[in-house]
Amino acid sequence: MLATAESCTGGMIASKCTDMAGSSLWFDRGFVTYSNRSKSNMLGVPEQLIVEHGAVSEPVAKAMALGAIYRSDSTVSIAVTGVAGPSGGSLVKPIGTVWIAWCIDGQIHSELQTFSGDRDEIRQATTDWALDGLMNRLFF
Repeated sequence: MLATAESCTGGMIASKCTDMAGSSLWFDRGFVTYSNRSKSNMLGVPEQLIVEHGAVSEPVAKAMALGAIYRSDSTVSIAVTGVAGPSGGSLVKPIGTVWIAWCIDGQIHSELQTFSGDRDEIRQATTDWALDGLMNRLFF
């Protein structure tokens, strides 16, 4: 079963999964945790982790992926947190910065991507990259 934990994509990954007929056989639930508080409340991400590293960081993405596992009936999760724009970027984390984490049978994989384009393009690229990354990790 798959669970998603999404910030910058706002549920797009879960939506793309549930667009597929029969997805109830493998999709358990999606968490849209846009605010920092929701990351802590819904996924158990420690507030101190967000304070120390920022919401858009590898430690937070990994904690989101684990939280989605712990708070669902899933053995696989995808988590994304990033800056989709058009505001909110910085020199350290420019617009398009996205951390993606996958938890598969207790093993966490993560990577940093920097996508270009407008808000919609960044969110779509994140969604596609996250799902492609899951497929590659599950089947290759």
